[in-house]
Amino acid sequence: MATPHISAEKGDFAKTVLMPGDPLRAKLIAENFLEDARLVNEVRGALGYTGQYNGKSVSVMASGMGVPSIGIYSYELFKFYGVENIIRIGTAGALSSRLRVRDIVMAMSAATDSNFSAQYELPGTPAPTASFELLIKAYECAQQMGLDIKAGQILTSDVFYSEADNLAKWQKMGVLAVEMECAALYLNAARLGKNALAICTISDCPLTGESSSSEEREKSFTDMMKLGLECAVSL
Repeated sequence: MATPHISAEKGDFAKTVLMPGDPLRAKLIAENFLEDARLVNEVRGALGYTGQYNGKSVSVMASGMGVPSIGIYSYELFKFYGVENIIRIGTAGALSSRLRVRDIVMAMSAATDSNFSAQYELPGTPAPTASFELLIKAYECAQQMGLDIKAGQILTSDVFYSEADNLAKWQKMGVLAVEMECAALYLNAARLGKNALAICTISDCPLTGESSSSEEREKSFTDMMKLGLECAVSL
């Protein structure tokens, strides 16, 4: 059953997988939120676990950084392991002036500068969007948890250190935040008939310089983690 990048066996993953970028965040979630969590993948350090949350089976697995990495892992989970829903729980940089560090954003859609969609040879430009079922479930869970969630368009960029100063231009288009994975996840889900949603915590504000530490990003964004888990078990 193993794929080139995942060593798990058939049935090792739950129908819903939470995908943080950081393997250590996946480990933290498994050890602190899941019951009876077991390690199902550690190829290339992309730690994956399956356990129980509120009596339901949930998996969590690292996606790594960037479109190529989440493009591979999400495709293999959807295509070969019977996963139906992937919820990205990651970090993003705020572009909107309405956002501050630790705010949570749900990506309704993802603009992108990536060339990932060229593989489909479409006669136009696709619009990577979240699955409505996951979006509405997550929003309902956020309300029940008393969380103030912003929802809208984000930007998936291939470039972290950029020579061009383009973020302000995306801000003018109403883009809320920038990250590096969402568009590929949404496109894979669309192509394979699956469901995907990105829930991101704001870790920094690149246009103002406000930021959080790497340790805070790994360990302290628990509201996002709990929201992803509550959404997973409500499906």
